[in-house]
Amino acid sequence: MGDCVSSFENANFTIYVKTGDRLNSGTDANVRIILQDYSENKTEEFVLDKFFRNDFEKGNIDAFPIKKPSHFGNEIAEVEFWRDNAGLASDWYVDKISIENMKTHDTYVFPVYRWIKADYHYIIRHLDTSLPQIDPHPEQRQMELNDKRKTYQIIQKIKSGPAQVKEIPSDEQFSFEYKWNIAKRKMQMIATSKLHMLLNGANWEKSLFDLTNVYSDAFGIPEGVNKWSNDIYFGSQRISSMNHSLIELCTAIPEKMNITEDELKPFLEGWSIPQVIQANRLFIIDLEVIKDIPVRSPELILTCPIALFFLNGKKQLVPIAIQLFQEKREDNPVFIPTDPPHTWLMAKMWYNLGDASYHQSLTHLAFTHLLMEGVCVVSHRQLSQSHPIFKLLAPHFLYLIAINSRGLDLLVAPNGWVDKTMTIGITGMFSLIARGIQIWKMDTHGTLPEDLKRRGLLNTNILPGYHFRDDALLLYQAIKNYVSKYVKLYYDKPEKIFDDWEIMSWGNELTKAREKGGCGILGVPNNGKFATVDDLTITLTSIIYTCSVGHASTNFPQYDEYAFPPNYPACLKGTPPKDKSPLIEDDILMALPDKPTTLDIMTVTKILSDRGTNSIGDFEVQYIFDPPAKKR
Repeated sequence: MGDCVSSFENANFTIYVKTGDRLNSGTDANVRIILQDYSENKTEEFVLDKFFRNDFEKGNIDAFPIKKPSHFGNEIAEVEFWRDNAGLASDWYVDKISIENMKTHDTYVFPVYRWIKADYHYIIRHLDTSLPQIDPHPEQRQMELNDKRKTYQIIQKIKSGPAQVKEIPSDEQFSFEYKWNIAKRKMQMIATSKLHMLLNGANWEKSLFDLTNVYSDAFGIPEGVNKWSNDIYFGSQRISSMNHSLIELCTAIPEKMNITEDELKPFLEGWSIPQVIQANRLFIIDLEVIKDIPVRSPELILTCPIALFFLNGKKQLVPIAIQLFQEKREDNPVFIPTDPPHTWLMAKMWYNLGDASYHQSLTHLAFTHLLMEGVCVVSHRQLSQSHPIFKLLAPHFLYLIAINSRGLDLLVAPNGWVDKTMTIGITGMFSLIARGIQIWKMDTHGTLPEDLKRRGLLNTNILPGYHFRDDALLLYQAIKNYVSKYVKLYYDKPEKIFDDWEIMSWGNELTKAREKGGCGILGVPNNGKFATVDDLTITLTSIIYTCSVGHASTNFPQYDEYAFPPNYPACLKGTPPKDKSPLIEDDILMALPDKPTTLDIMTVTKILSDRGTNSIGDFEVQYIFDPPAKKR
């Protein structure tokens, strides 16, 4: 058995061990290591220990100089290391081991990213990237997958809902808690802003100025404060804000809309309905999917609106018709911009109530957080950490399970934030999620070009100003190009896909029905029986895009939209207008949530809008070390 030498000057190699920053990741155990070169020569067993130093503390990098035996080569192929059970805190999470040749200064990286169990000898190869059929250590690989399947178990926590992890694994926990201490952050925000004004009184007083006056530069003035009543801004919310993927090209006025061409003609700049349809200047959003979704109390009402939008001569998208419910009936008129001003404003607010219910339940929670949690769980269960596809996906799953778990516990729980601030409450939200995941398909809704094609909006000459589409298409294509090159690096022959039992098991569990213990994702190419590089590329691009661009675009604008309730109300009191009688500002004030509820909306959407992880490509954890892959 060998000990580390005392001087770096006398060392042939320096071993650097990076302990992770997860909770309780440091260890007091004794650690040993053996090196092997490319000729399969091995060193003696080294004890990694520095006298009078507390090694392997959370987040630290410890360096150990060693001397190699004379027969040992200058390049290191793999390391074998283990720990015992000594000390009060023997658990240990290792990020990576790097070994530097002190003569050539070449560095050999051994990615670990594992909890190290006691007395098991882990063997990690240089760069640690291989398909299962060529892994020289299949027993360790299978052992770790078996352990992962015990830790990452699939369950439906929401009735008829998406697949989620049964219990949050220890290595998915946050290494920080600040963002999710909502009560503490709420008090800090109040102390540094004008929000204390919201703590006194239960109702709005004389005018909307009483609400606009509570915002300050220190807390951030939401964009909706000064623009909410503007039709152009209302149109831009459909194409440049957080619920950007509902709008479709309109090819015919729906029969269920109770409006005539003569009523619409004043808003079409002299065009007829057939002309604007032929010119691709008429657009529609139909929120029929939220019809009959339950609400949290009998006195609340949820709209399920249909709206028409016109691209005017200035290339601005403006609303021209809003029907708040699906059926033609006398008390369900179609509101138009020439209606009394506050009546038209109220119609837009009630439209946005339905839109907000869809956004929070489906666009945000279901289609990014929860569907991708199932994908994350299946990836851990079926792909070894040595698998190149796992390494590609893993950075995009960072904190996903922890965020979902904490969010459901704190926000989407009985008497939690959703129950206090949204008309639908958690019962309605869960019902809408169950309905929505029966519709969402990876190869259409989850594949941006196909989704745009489905909505008639893939051609960028249609609906100029659709900034989400124009920006997202560039990012989608960049992701797809990278993924395609990466996949081809490891699957240069079709038989490598067929022979990869891990990727085949991954595809099978992605598509297996949730009732049978699978993820239940619809529309996976070739139903998860991957046959080509294209099958994998489409699937992986969809996952990465959804976890990054898709989530960011629907999450980060929340404060700007929701924090000023008239702009994007998640809850309204009273009854939607049933006719076109003139309304006044007091009617709008009476419909708004009370001050404590508004305060909760403002603080939580501010917290949710914070950027908690780095931007795509600038990953907190780097899993890919294979030089050809890094160059892709």
